[in-house]
Amino acid sequence: MRHGVRLGIDPGDARIGVARSDPSGFLATPVETVRRGKGDLARIGKILAAEQAESEVVEVVVGLPRSLSGGEGPAAAKVREFAAALARRVAPVPVRLVDERMTTVSAEAMLRDRGRTGGKRRAVVDQAAAVLILQHALDTERTSGNAPGEIVEET
Repeated sequence: MRHGVRLGIDPGDARIGVARSDPSGFLATPVETVRRGKGDLARIGKILAAEQAESEVVEVVVGLPRSLSGGEGPAAAKVREFAAALARRVAPVPVRLVDERMTTVSAEAMLRDRGRTGGKRRAVVDQAAAVLILQHALDTERTSGNAPGEIVEET
């Protein structure tokens, strides 16, 4: 397993959830919810720089929404564009796309089960989804020995 922090990103239309791993790549934790729009990539770049100041960031993992059948629709195309722009912003740190089917639904259910309702849940659901995306990527790498997902090429 590679040593170093990974950032997990759940890009939505209104908000972007950000999570981080510990340097051993074992556990994902929430970091922040970034408002989508002007300055969002700059804010993620600042989060990455702050993490870099403490420990090497080995990659950024972005959730790619696929349909249950595995296909890609308009939402996936938007995420691919976002990931390419993010890759340009954070280079030379690699950006990877990983399948994130059902993570937001799972995050919503988990928060609801823990008593988070309405606005309180909306405020953290994107971070929780980012945690689930990143944790899945960490677990996949630990069991397979391979980096998860597909690398995003800067365009």
